[in-house]
Amino acid sequence: MGISELLTGPYRFMMGFVFWYPFAMALFWIAGSLLFLKTKESKNDTLDIENFDWPMVSILVPCYNEEETVEETVRNLTNLSYPKKEILLINDGSKDKTGEIIKRLSEQHGNVRAIQLHENRGKANALQIGLFASRAEYLICVDSDALLADTTPYYLIHHFFKKGERLGAVTGNPTIRNRNNLLSRMQLVEYASIIGAIKRTQRLLGKVMTVSGVVVAFRKKALVDVGLWDRDMITEDIAVSWKLQKRFWDIRYEPRAICWMLVPETLSGIWKQRVRWAQGGQEVILRHWKILFNWQQRRLWIIYLEQWTSILWALCWLFLTLLLLFKAETLQQMLIWFTFSSFALVFISLIQLFITLLIDSRYNPKLKYYFWAAWYPALYWMINTAVVMAAIPRSISSRIKGGYATWNSPDRGIKKKVS
Repeated sequence: MGISELLTGPYRFMMGFVFWYPFAMALFWIAGSLLFLKTKESKNDTLDIENFDWPMVSILVPCYNEEETVEETVRNLTNLSYPKKEILLINDGSKDKTGEIIKRLSEQHGNVRAIQLHENRGKANALQIGLFASRAEYLICVDSDALLADTTPYYLIHHFFKKGERLGAVTGNPTIRNRNNLLSRMQLVEYASIIGAIKRTQRLLGKVMTVSGVVVAFRKKALVDVGLWDRDMITEDIAVSWKLQKRFWDIRYEPRAICWMLVPETLSGIWKQRVRWAQGGQEVILRHWKILFNWQQRRLWIIYLEQWTSILWALCWLFLTLLLLFKAETLQQMLIWFTFSSFALVFISLIQLFITLLIDSRYNPKLKYYFWAAWYPALYWMINTAVVMAAIPRSISSRIKGGYATWNSPDRGIKKKVS
């Protein structure tokens, strides 16, 4: 196979697709972030916290083997200034001392209740139990390693009174609090720029792929309308986002609703987390494929097709990489193409990371971590491709098998004071 063959037919199309798709999407995310900044964020009014009758909220904290983090999270939640709140700790059959800890916490704090489940049936099931026990119409779901900024509940809840009765959920803005090594600092850049840019742009399109499960507020009536969370889906946050939007409930993104979270700091921890995310996304697009034949769901088509396109891109990238490694006669030509395309993609990625990191730094300064962004593009493409490949058989198997999607407590990294 010579260079002339590589530049014709399916190989030419595949090489063009592998280059132009991430290049075009980077420009798309940049444009969406800047437009959101101008039309939404720049017009955000300062909340009049003191002169508003804030409604009761139920804060749901599902736990599985969280003896090292749950007490700090509860301390943070009980100290929030939000006036009317109850905190429900749901122990989903933990095998460590989580059950004992949340029982003690419920005895120490009058607005904390502990719910003890004796079998691990997954985060979605734990959230459902918490909803049944909750007393408020508005729910804030928080992971058991998360710390909320004091203003976060106000920023989440005010949307429900500002945007009308069809608002079903408001997703917050997670940021990383453990920043000890290369992996955690790269994720800090990713959450602030990549994930933030995607949510900003998708919100402008009218639909979002997923709320952030670590911090999100729901209208209880909306959850009941869609049948609550899917207990057979590995990522309950992605699944419920699609159910809400298919039933025409709106989802908003609030970048001022800051939540500090812990992320994995080992390759094995990141691998497990990302495979889980990829599997959850694939499960959703396999379950909801009929939206493509429903004109009323047309606003979800772009988000849906983008997910399939990302999977196709990973497959094409893998194929061309293997071709480069095992076809010696095309090695020189392929190396020239890979060098050029990689340089161009890294360049546009760094521009995207800088712009979107600058935007998100309005709420929590992170620009000093931009140096770590240089490592992100190269490692991300390799890891993402491997993750997609690993998730495909799992998502198909899960779709066939069904049953409860149980969970494991993820790698939380090393805690460090927020800076």
